[in-house]
This record gives sequence, structure tokens and C-alpha cells, in this order.
Amino acid sequence: MPPRSESLTARQAEILDFIRQTVEAEGRPPTRLELCAAFGFRSPNAAESHLRALAAKGAILLEEGRARGIRLAEGPGLPLVGRVAAGSPILASEHVESRLQLDPTLFSPRADYLLRVRGMSMRDAGILDGDLIAVHRQSEVRNGQIVVARVHDDVTVKTFRRSGPVVELLPANPDFEPIVVDTRAEPLDIEGIMVGLIRQDGH
Repeated sequence: MPPRSESLTARQAEILDFIRQTVEAEGRPPTRLELCAAFGFRSPNAAESHLRALAAKGAILLEEGRARGIRLAEGPGLPLVGRVAAGSPILASEHVESRLQLDPTLFSPRADYLLRVRGMSMRDAGILDGDLIAVHRQSEVRNGQIVVARVHDDVTVKTFRRSGPVVELLPANPDFEPIVVDTRAEPLDIEGIMVGLIRQDGH
């Protein structure tokens, strides 16, 4: 089970959040030396003692003999991501509203997180404001797939279409214009593909 937040000291919570953000941003946990640099510890032993305290509280799992042998001990289910702040990893802890008790393998490919949809730009694809979409994290996508994309720090759900270096992110509502990105001049990050839709009560 994930740790109860009140069971961690403020510094332990900061370290846990740093580990989580490093995993989400770089796809790997930090080393002890990176923890030292981030928190001003004088030696890797100080970082190690904090990691062992986190492991004792069930927040992380330590794998002996590996430089990056740190795994997050998140609870079962899928994290539900709400509004994403500009420039920060989509699964940063401040964006995760809760965890839903859903088996990730119900979706194919398996879901990594749920994202709450904002707005009606994908209405005609059956995706409405407030719906939850299940997302599989991957950066390589094909034309016609519905993707979660980050453009100029905004996270959006659209249908992907690429022609050479130019990508169009297409809405499914005539009231909205496509987002056109020339990848030679503008950043475009694909956060994943939609693999399922959950409509909560009230729709």
C-alpha cells in the first residue's frame, strides 16, 4: 500500500516527490549522488539513510546492489491526473487527484494513468468534458491515434496526424481549430495514446 502522507517527515515527502518526478521526467530513478546534489547532503550515506527510512515506511522499494535500485511503491490502481501545470511532468504528485481501483491490464496496451478531459474539443469522438481517458505512455504514435500531447506547456487531447515535420492535432468538433506544429521550430511532446474512456456518473 502507498504510505499515508502524515507518516512521512517533510524532508522525506520532498525526497519521495523528487524520486517520483525524476522517474516521470527521465524514465529512471535518481542516483544517490543526484539526491545529494538536489538536497545538499554531504555524502551518499546521508541520502542512503533517507532512502532506508522511506523504504521502512513502505514508500519505496530498494533493490540491493544497483546504483538506481529505487522503485516507487505506489498502491494498486491507476493515478488520476487533473489539471497539469505548465512545464511540469504530467504525473507529478501535485497533479494526481487520486488513484482509481482499476486494473491497468483491462486496457490494451495497458494503461499507465487516467487523465481528466477539459473542454469539448473531442465531442464528436465521444469524449466529453469531465470524462476520464486511460492513457498508455509512449512517444511514438501513428496517424489517426488519439494522443495526449504537450504543446507550449499546454496538455491537450487530439487526433494525431503527421506530414513530414508538420504535425496537426485535430479536434473532433467543428467549433475548434486544429493545432498545427512545425516540429523543426516548435517543441511537441507526446505523453501517450488513449486506450480507453471512462464516463463518470453525471454525464
